[in-house]
Amino acid sequence: PGIPGLEHRIGGLEKENITGNVSYDPENHENMVKLRAQKIKNIAENIPPLEVLGEESGDLLILGWGGTYGEILTAYERARAKGLKVSYAHLRYLNPMPKNTEQVLKSFKKILIPELNMGQLSKVIRGEYMIDTIQYNKIQGQPFKTREILGKIEELLK
Repeated sequence: PGIPGLEHRIGGLEKENITGNVSYDPENHENMVKLRAQKIKNIAENIPPLEVLGEESGDLLILGWGGTYGEILTAYERARAKGLKVSYAHLRYLNPMPKNTEQVLKSFKKILIPELNMGQLSKVIRGEYMIDTIQYNKIQGQPFKTREILGKIEELLK
């Protein structure tokens, strides 16, 4: 259906750039992969910057994402109430990440990433920005407890 020459094509095969015709051409495939990657990268122009609670630079940043938000926030607040110099940022966008992510991370000596997995975000941060992180992984099928994260914060700031 559609205007002759401009018919819509649906399918899982690679399409030719501009025309949308099915293409088996290796150069076209490479071009289309790069075009799709650029489209994802361009999304960063429309997402808000990564916000930091606490100081904008310092000794320790806790970087969270997903369902760890509440426990990390509570641990951060308790650490601050104890006078500890810690900051907290929570990623809401992972691909792409906010444009200022690298700048934020490089503003801290240590970055703690509590994750309920084997450390996927830590690996992405290392791969994308070449910044080392401190992994704090829990893979027992249970959420973090505030006291666990607070204990790790205290350990790192000794």
